[in-house]
Amino acid sequence: MLEPLRQGLPPIDPASVSSSASCALPARFEAVRGARTFTRSTLSQWDLDDRFDDVALVVSELVTNALRHAVPADSTDPEAPQDPPVRLHLMRWTTRLVCAVRDPSHSGPRTRESDEDFAAESGRGLFLVDSFSDSWGWHPLAGTLHGKVVWALFRLGAEA
Repeated sequence: MLEPLRQGLPPIDPASVSSSASCALPARFEAVRGARTFTRSTLSQWDLDDRFDDVALVVSELVTNALRHAVPADSTDPEAPQDPPVRLHLMRWTTRLVCAVRDPSHSGPRTRESDEDFAAESGRGLFLVDSFSDSWGWHPLAGTLHGKVVWALFRLGAEA
């Protein structure tokens, strides 16, 4: 398990964010498609269409990981009346974009051990996040919120 990591994140001060958007995602794997659609629409509004492929890949991996590893099995019941357990946040600063996925688990993400099979069908999500983003990490939620946030940062413009 990775230790919580906040380094590399832009300032958390909401006043310093130039744009932000978020969407709630249901506890179904079809939500990954909705997250990609939301990401495409948001990046288009922010004139960041050229970053869609990398950002959408990372969003897909983060959302898939949240649904697969962080959402309790009983929350995938479509009849269960509850708040969506996963939320995608996109935040844009002048030179950075952060994708953050909130989920209800307190357990940190786990990276693949170096001696594991990289040809396996699954288990490469965090490797892809690390490869396609400029940095990533996670931190537990505090206060009345429960769970954690896993984030990925992309540099924009001249910083990229």
